[in-house]
Amino acid sequence: MNCQLASESIFYQNALYRFIHDAAGTFVPCSFSHVIAGLAIMLMLVNSVLLGAALVTWLERRLLGRLHNRIGPNRWGPFGLLQPIADLGKLITKEDLVPSGADRIIFTAVPLVMMVPLVLMTAVIPFAQDTMLADLNVGVLFILAVSSATTIGIFMAGWSSNNRYALFGAARSVAVLISYEVPVVISLLGVVMISGSMSLNDIVHAQSIPFLLVQPIALFVFVTGMSAELNRTPFDIAEAESEIISGYHTEYSGIKFALIFATETGAMLVVSAVITTLFLGGWNGPLENFLGWFWFLLKTLAIIFVFIWVRATYPRLRLDQIMALSWKFLLPLSLINLAITAVEVFLLRDSSGHLSLGDLWIMAAINIPTAILLILLMGGLLQKRVNSLPVRTETPMVPGVPTIEVK
Repeated sequence: MNCQLASESIFYQNALYRFIHDAAGTFVPCSFSHVIAGLAIMLMLVNSVLLGAALVTWLERRLLGRLHNRIGPNRWGPFGLLQPIADLGKLITKEDLVPSGADRIIFTAVPLVMMVPLVLMTAVIPFAQDTMLADLNVGVLFILAVSSATTIGIFMAGWSSNNRYALFGAARSVAVLISYEVPVVISLLGVVMISGSMSLNDIVHAQSIPFLLVQPIALFVFVTGMSAELNRTPFDIAEAESEIISGYHTEYSGIKFALIFATETGAMLVVSAVITTLFLGGWNGPLENFLGWFWFLLKTLAIIFVFIWVRATYPRLRLDQIMALSWKFLLPLSLINLAITAVEVFLLRDSSGHLSLGDLWIMAAINIPTAILLILLMGGLLQKRVNSLPVRTETPMVPGVPTIEVK
């Protein structure tokens, strides 16, 4: 059989899909070649996310060890590289428990629900020039919509576990998502206005200079907001071990817990790739036609290092502090950045609606000092507001225990 993919097909532009489809068409009927190509690409994406999560887990544990003046994992394999595989083997052999009174179907489906959004996000990220599975013209909107779906899995885990601590963690996660999704979305509007497109591939091509310089406020808001949505330190209140045991995955064990843990780590990897695409120029760099994948990987690892560095440095914030940071700090910052960017694009764009390299440098010269000034000013005002709160006296819970003053 010879089932060549027609040039007018929507899948023809995807070289990988076309190769698998044409190769499968020589052995199976043409009606099954699309199914085989789709399943093969899906399997590749899932394995890529899981393998990337394993490598990031090892990297995070090694870096945390060094930052804490420890060694980190070093028993399994050279430099402890096989430690994630050892942990996976251990978790697979553990008993897979389902709590009494839990909703078994929803409880079991949670790891899959949390994994699917990561796979979908990976499909639209351009890892190198002309290397992406789907070039959507609404890629930014797709990323925002799909990334929010992970919280549905978290809430499903908390609700179906029949455990109050799990439900507390899930409710906290939903509250953080609702609060931080607003400034995150607004922060990306500036990027869309400058590039003139919502396609991730077009945004990479539009970065004659990295949008890190052109949109520093948007980068700050986006990284902070995504850290909160990923439950990364200092926003990890959804699974605060010192308060609610392990939060929404308290009742999970065995392979289910392994998949949830891999999803959390894989989410940091995928979000770092998205930040690289939107703000760091993606695969742009010297010899990008040959080394585009290398520059993309290097920039993604730099973002991952920042996430790990923050985790090793800052303590966990309280829930009220996290809410105040979003509504009183990040939201005004994102709105101010949107207004400034709109005025700059309106004044600098040419008759065709495009911005030249010189225009981008002018915007960078204006936005960088503006970002520093606004962050310092609004941060100072927020700190002054917090310090001016009245002292609240708590009634002792146990007779004879002295009164505790909380600021």
